[in-house]
Amino acid sequence: MTITPELLLHGYSVGIFPMAERQDDPELFWVDPRRRGILPLDGFHISRSLARRMRRADYQATIDADFSGVVLACADRPETWINATIFDLYRQLNAMGRAHSLEIRDDDGLIGAVFGVMIGAAFFGESMVSPRRDGSKIALAHLVDHLNRAGFQLFDTQFITPHLTRLGAIEISRADYRRRLEQALQKEGRFLETPLETDPYSVIQRNTHTS
Repeated sequence: MTITPELLLHGYSVGIFPMAERQDDPELFWVDPRRRGILPLDGFHISRSLARRMRRADYQATIDADFSGVVLACADRPETWINATIFDLYRQLNAMGRAHSLEIRDDDGLIGAVFGVMIGAAFFGESMVSPRRDGSKIALAHLVDHLNRAGFQLFDTQFITPHLTRLGAIEISRADYRRRLEQALQKEGRFLETPLETDPYSVIQRNTHTS
């Protein structure tokens, strides 16, 4: 079966997502985890050390400044599920306004980034990259803040990792996930219509779980 951008969006809307076995495998398969990782938008945790790093304010946060570059950076690892087919599909979704990246840079280049797909008020996080320490954490902090201000209700992380758990991610059942997804799809997030908050102090202040 040929997966088109439209079919890909339909898959996300019913709770499944595509992967490849490896980068050089042209085939894709659908994944429907029994347990699903999500990052509650009211539960993101900024540690004291991360807050100190962000308060240095020596970086710039942007949206879609280099979407293709972010996806390629996420795929640049020994084992990856991002093959050429998925890369092309995400680029098409980005052109359609359905996939976005958030980048964190300083004068020396990329510090961290995250990208994902959006439908309604649901954001499906696909991958992140952290060329430097805390880069992906800073990217996620800005992304969670942006999703909150843009009216999103669900941040799907697909799976859960120790890294995401420390930031507030939780694991829920497939049935619970689909209930949350159905509710989020009835709303419309304003991802591009909402200006990105680039001031780290404001991001930290709005986060009620700073410690």
